Parts: sequence; structure tokens; C-alpha cells
Amino acid sequence: MNYNNKSLSIKSWAEDDRPREKLLLKGKSALSDAELIAILIGSGNRNESAVDLSKKILNSIDNSINKLGKLTVLDLQKFKGIGEAKAISIITALELGRRRRLEEALELPKVTSSKAVFSIMQPIIGELQHEEFWIIFLNNSNKVLYKQQSSKGGLTGTLVDVRLVFKKAIELYATAIILCHNHPSGKLQPSNADKLITSKLQKAGETLDIKVLDHLIITENAYFSFADESLM
Repeated sequence: MNYNNKSLSIKSWAEDDRPREKLLLKGKSALSDAELIAILIGSGNRNESAVDLSKKILNSIDNSINKLGKLTVLDLQKFKGIGEAKAISIITALELGRRRRLEEALELPKVTSSKAVFSIMQPIIGELQHEEFWIIFLNNSNKVLYKQQSSKGGLTGTLVDVRLVFKKAIELYATAIILCHNHPSGKLQPSNADKLITSKLQKAGETLDIKVLDHLIITENAYFSFADESLM
């Protein structure tokens, strides 16, 4: 039998090289990204093991798990050895990971810094391809009372209704709010429109004795804080 023409499954590898066994013996943190993906797909193709195929997929996207999570079933099927079922397995695993991060963010009870705000909001809006404007409502201990999408727009911007923002703040007895929106372009520099809406909300908050503590622009991997940059 010509083993070069046979799919190289995990079961055919040397025991030390088997990702499943490695996970059991050494724990999940001992596995590389490629080994974790190899467990998901189970086998490679005639010329590549599951790990080699996984490495090829990762190399094509600069070894970025975030980029992997954005690939479609059709994108993944371009790699020899990845059929529809394997592609769906990869996408499902990445989506579960994203939802786990989102759940962890939702459980964060208190805001102590701009970084904490980024941790809350990045899983929600950091990877969107359209712009969304959100408000975080806080009590006098800076604990999160509620998070609300204020507007949703295209790639060019959003519209924010100042009256509705503070109506909700009053309903919640919030003493402060934090503004957040994403830039799908990845650019962190605030636009004139960003500065204008910040100023507008600040002035409205002063009248109602509700502080606007910060405004964060959020991208996939970074953020810009108006407060940290002394723009508030």
C-alpha cells in the first residue's frame, strides 16, 4: 500500500506528536494554534498531516486567530483537505471563543480605567464591519448598570440622539456615562464628528448632573480614549 496516497490521520502519527494525547498529557495551553486546529479537522490530505495543513491555513492569514475567525466556509474550502464539515467545525469553534469573550466582558462589574472599558466593548463592537455607537451607564461607584446601542450606521458614521441617551440615564438613575464607538477602518484618530458629539453630550450631561467620563474609539486590537488624551 502506498502510504503517501493515504490521508494522514492523527491516529497514524507517533504518540508524542498526537495533539489529542498531548492535550491530555500536558494540558490545552501546551498546544500550538495549529495543533488545536488539527484536533478540530482530524486529518489532513494526501501530502500533509492535519498539523501541516493547519499551519498552512494560519500562514496564509499571518498566523492571526482573529483573521481566522473572519474566514467563511468557502474561504476555508480553498485549502486541499478542508471540506464543508471541517470548515464548519473551525468556524463554530472560533465563534464559541468569541461568545466566551463576550460573556466574560458582560460580567465585568466595575469600570476602573479606559482599558477596562476596552475589555468590555471590544468583543461587542471591535470586529464589526459597520459603525455602532454605544453608551455604558454607571452608578456613583462606577459599576456598570447597563450597556445600550445608541445607533447603528454604515462605514461612514452614525447618528446619536442625545435626548434618548439621557432619558435612559435618568431611568437607570445613572450618575455617569461612557461613550463608545468603533472605527471599522481601523483608524484610531477621532474625526471632527466624534469630537462634536462628545462635546454635545458633555454639555447635556452638565445640565442634568450626569458626567460623561470618557469616549472610546475602538478597533479590533486597540483603542483611543478622549479622557486619556486630555480631550475631555
